Amino acid sequence: MRRQGSPGDVRVMFFLLRLAFWLGVVLLLLPSGAGTQHSAATNTVSASQAMSAASATVGDLRGFCARQPDACSVGSQVATTLGYRAQAGAKMLYDALSDVLAPQETGTIRDDAKQPANNPASSQGTLTPADMAPAWRGPPARKDKHPA
Repeated sequence: MRRQGSPGDVRVMFFLLRLAFWLGVVLLLLPSGAGTQHSAATNTVSASQAMSAASATVGDLRGFCARQPDACSVGSQVATTLGYRAQAGAKMLYDALSDVLAPQETGTIRDDAKQPANNPASSQGTLTPADMAPAWRGPPARKDKHPA
């Protein structure tokens, strides 16, 4: 009995295939360097021919898992394994960089008597007379009643 890949595995495989395909298209369409020795006669692929080939390849890739279910299943397992390894590698790199770039001195908890700024009692009585003056509220509203 064949083991079918989960829908998530198939999506990962298609994503990787599409990614490889489009990277190839981008590399094909990039201009070559001025120092290359290729003749113009060997490089006669136009943009329309490249797009036609790209659409034919995408159409062919859509039916790949239907034609080769074993290869698609193994490919999705490989992609999943590579994803886990990439995650583990990224975590190791992050931890290593965090250790190197982190400040060497960490903050410590200090006694409140040594730091009066953290003591709530030391902030009492610090308002100036301008701070304590009431805000201007404008003239009181008129209570005139006009007869209709």
